[in-house]
Amino acid sequence: MRERPQAGEEQAGAEPRTGWFGLWDGFFAVSYLLTSVLLFISDDAQISHSIAIGALTLIVPWYAGLGRRLMINHLYGPRNVVFALGLVLLFCLTTAFGLIGAFALFAVAPMLIMSLPLTRAVVLLALVHLFPLVVVWVRSQELGSGGWGAVPISLLSFALSILLGLWIKRVTRQSRERGELIEELRRSRERVARLSHEAGISAERERLSQEIHDTLAQSLTSIISLVQAAESNVRDAPDQATRHLARAGQVARESLAEARGFVAALAPPTLREGSLIQAVRRQADGLAAETGLDVRTSIHGEEEPLPMPVNVVLLRSVQEAIANVRKHAARARTVDVEVTFEEETVRLLIRDDGEGFTPDDTHKGYGLRGMRARVAEINGTVTIDSRPGEGTAVEVNVPVVVASKEAAGG
Repeated sequence: MRERPQAGEEQAGAEPRTGWFGLWDGFFAVSYLLTSVLLFISDDAQISHSIAIGALTLIVPWYAGLGRRLMINHLYGPRNVVFALGLVLLFCLTTAFGLIGAFALFAVAPMLIMSLPLTRAVVLLALVHLFPLVVVWVRSQELGSGGWGAVPISLLSFALSILLGLWIKRVTRQSRERGELIEELRRSRERVARLSHEAGISAERERLSQEIHDTLAQSLTSIISLVQAAESNVRDAPDQATRHLARAGQVARESLAEARGFVAALAPPTLREGSLIQAVRRQADGLAAETGLDVRTSIHGEEEPLPMPVNVVLLRSVQEAIANVRKHAARARTVDVEVTFEEETVRLLIRDDGEGFTPDDTHKGYGLRGMRARVAEINGTVTIDSRPGEGTAVEVNVPVVVASKEAAGG
């Protein structure tokens, strides 16, 4: 019969976890010591003591060098038979020179059951239980009452040995399975930790990309437009060119502050220096100064304090909508920016009278997709209404209840 290796044993350098087997090792040690003491204090001759204790002691290296590995790894093959026969031989030698050595059955029986299939183990157990009876009969020189009286005891010992061996085998198997389960849980925790780390890195990359798009990229686009406008007016309208350059410098300074802010995980400078409404007005004034459009800002309702993450999302939405007006709202003349504080929601509306576009095209641009993702994080919604030739309206709605809970939790 070819030996069956346990799963994972074929891997180079793989060592089985054997901590769970300590229960059986302890039982084996106690059985060996108890039997040795009984042999030592028995009334047999000194030479018989020595041979019996020597044979019993040989069981220890025989188990440690060969049997223990077979039991731990649950291997079944020719070595199991060699180990079992050697074990039976040493037990019979111990019992032949010291009948009290039959107590070693408490250790021998479980080892036979754990190292062999149950049928073969029971056959050998029957033989080792029969051997002490043979020793008694040989010593009594006759089949008298003493010899027959040991039969019930031997049968009871045989049954108890099987039950004890099966119980120890079950306990060690459960301990091994528990150890494997703990190891699997440890590996699962490591995988979860690794995946969480990777997800955190991905989320942080997404956050930084959105921040860069909503701040630095838009500001650089604005600066380029202002510089180009200044270049075209430097001869014919130097005052206008100077104003464009001054505005470009202001945008550059604000962009630098924005970059420092999100790198340091702080709120945008425009929100640290004032309220959301003031920040929205500055964005609208900046659009009017850069493009010459008629930008009208209106506030409806009473402004309520909102948590900083909600303020940041609303401000970034305004910045993205204004950036789209600057880049795509060709032939626009007016832009309306409205902030409405209602009983259950905060509503933000940016509307222009430019050429408009097909709403399906919003899924192609990163900016509007980023806006939707940001607003969804605070359970808000984004509605884009646009048709070619009829302008564009971007509406953002944020629940006030959710915002209030976040503020309280913060």
